[in-house]
Amino acid sequence: MSPDDASKPYSTCGNSPYQPPASGKLDASMRRATGDGRVVLFAARSAVALYRLLDALPVFSGDARITRLFTLVPGSDFGAGALAAVDALGARTVPWSEACERSYDLIVAASPKGDLRLLRGPRVLLPHGAGFNKSIAGEGSAGSPSGLDPALLRSPGDQALTALHALAHPQQIARLAAADPRAARPAKVIGDLTLERFLASASLRERYREALGTGARKLLVLASTWGPESLIRRRPGLAATLAGQLPYDEYQLALVVHPNERSLLGGHELAERLAPALDAGMVLPDPHEEWASVLVAADALVTDHGSAALYYCATRDRPVVSVHPGGGELLPASPMGMLLDRTATLEAPEDLADALRAYRPGTGHAAAQAAFAAGGDAVGRLRTEVYALLGLAPPSHAAQPRLLPAPRPAARVPAAFDVHAAISADGVRIARYPAGAGLPGHHLAVEHGAAREPLARSAGLLYRRALPASAAPVDLAWTADGWTRHALSAYPGCRSAAALLPSGECLLRIRGHERAYAVEVDPVAEAGRIVRVDPAIALSAAHAGLASCGHPPDGRFPIDCHVGERHFRVGVRPATDAEAARVVR
Repeated sequence: MSPDDASKPYSTCGNSPYQPPASGKLDASMRRATGDGRVVLFAARSAVALYRLLDALPVFSGDARITRLFTLVPGSDFGAGALAAVDALGARTVPWSEACERSYDLIVAASPKGDLRLLRGPRVLLPHGAGFNKSIAGEGSAGSPSGLDPALLRSPGDQALTALHALAHPQQIARLAAADPRAARPAKVIGDLTLERFLASASLRERYREALGTGARKLLVLASTWGPESLIRRRPGLAATLAGQLPYDEYQLALVVHPNERSLLGGHELAERLAPALDAGMVLPDPHEEWASVLVAADALVTDHGSAALYYCATRDRPVVSVHPGGGELLPASPMGMLLDRTATLEAPEDLADALRAYRPGTGHAAAQAAFAAGGDAVGRLRTEVYALLGLAPPSHAAQPRLLPAPRPAARVPAAFDVHAAISADGVRIARYPAGAGLPGHHLAVEHGAAREPLARSAGLLYRRALPASAAPVDLAWTADGWTRHALSAYPGCRSAAALLPSGECLLRIRGHERAYAVEVDPVAEAGRIVRVDPAIALSAAHAGLASCGHPPDGRFPIDCHVGERHFRVGVRPATDAEAARVVR
């Protein structure tokens, strides 16, 4: 087969060069469990390979003739916990030693590494990333792309080990054929199963953002691959630094970490290392599926040379910034090499805004096109190929990629803020930063009952949110006026105390002022949407504005509150007795 023939987008596997090794049939116990069906073994060497295999499950969805088994291929430094996702699914696993004693109707793997040749049955090889962008020192042939190394795709006798090598772009086959035409013979352009999930889930973007609590903020995602040249190794403090420099009400921060790095460190160790950024509200998505949902929801990406960026670029045209200063792993002619060569590099965290503005529209799309050529029906194409290998007619129902799940919100939400308040003739500009993450501001605003007591005692503005209804047989609850008076008495260093009412209005009491104030903020219409701001922001604007006015206002006191590029009108007026008596629990 010529390289041109090998790169044709689609054909059946009838003329595959794969020659199955001599082996016996499945043992009697397996046949009793499967009847006349087929047994498919999913062989994973690492967590990232396992996740790619799980993306292939819809190929066999709904077919009672298929029995699906999983095994862990030994030898990887990142095998710890690789089958945790399978255990969570309740899937059946087979120990490696037992897997090697049986033969299978089909073996599906997502990495050519390890002793796959010990498994008996026709093998389908899927990519475990996008674009084949790296060459890993000490693995396989020097300079060969990881995953496309000819030395790992043939047996010592030059026999093809793979019945089907499913790839996403004709150029990938051409690269393989240029290195070794024999290794390219079983390769076909099928598409990328993970990309199919991205594309199928694109319309769920707003739901993902709602689940994350992003709101009207910009979601900035940091993406780190694994190894010594990764973002998390070279710039381990970047996330915490950005959390202290980006206004909390304008940006939400998330960090996508490669599964290999998680396997190496463990979830607990990773969370401890990232504690300052996590305390500031950073999202750390699950490495199986949530990382993809977060990338769909993102507004901008800061990336090293990991291929997660290409999935982000394939979904929508959004800004990309590089933090990869170079090294021996990235292959310059690869899609990631193309992307990073054409995007701005973030030298210092304070230069982020300039780097994002430097992004040229279309850059990410061009890189994604170099990685993915066959989008839209990869599941269907793969199903036709593997059922030909199994000798079965595919089911009559369509095979569809599964939608990505909604991601979980940040595990920790800051409840104390250093508030920077700039007062001018145009109003009050408010920028809040998680307390302790950056420089102190005009005042410290603290949510009572949610933040540590030392922070509450240092607060200039102390506020309380309404609690849900009590289940106590004899209830006890604060009124808004009662709690604000109590707070100013219990915390003598506090300048203002406020109660947030269930209606969204607030009661604000300032030390030395005779009456309490009702504070409310109007929503803003924006391109067919309504933008509402956290009432605690309006309280900070009122706290700063009233402190600067010199004397307590007798009537309505309007404040123009600026948060980033948005402008909100905050109304402040003396509270009525009825408002002061409202219950906040």
